[in-house]
Amino acid sequence: MDYVSALLPPIVMAAAFIALIRTIVKTQGGANKAKEDAAVDAALARTEGAQRAVAGDSS
Repeated sequence: MDYVSALLPPIVMAAAFIALIRTIVKTQGGANKAKEDAAVDAALARTEGAQRAVAGDSS
């Protein structure tokens, strides 16, 4: 019976990890993809704009 208690935690963790990976894969893309891409593009544009402003001030 000790082997059952020794194997249970790794089996539970493996099942939880598989469920997490499946959830991540299923939520990629879909209806929210355009919204997420737009948010990333906006953040990159702000970062590039700030870098250009700093570069313009120093020269």
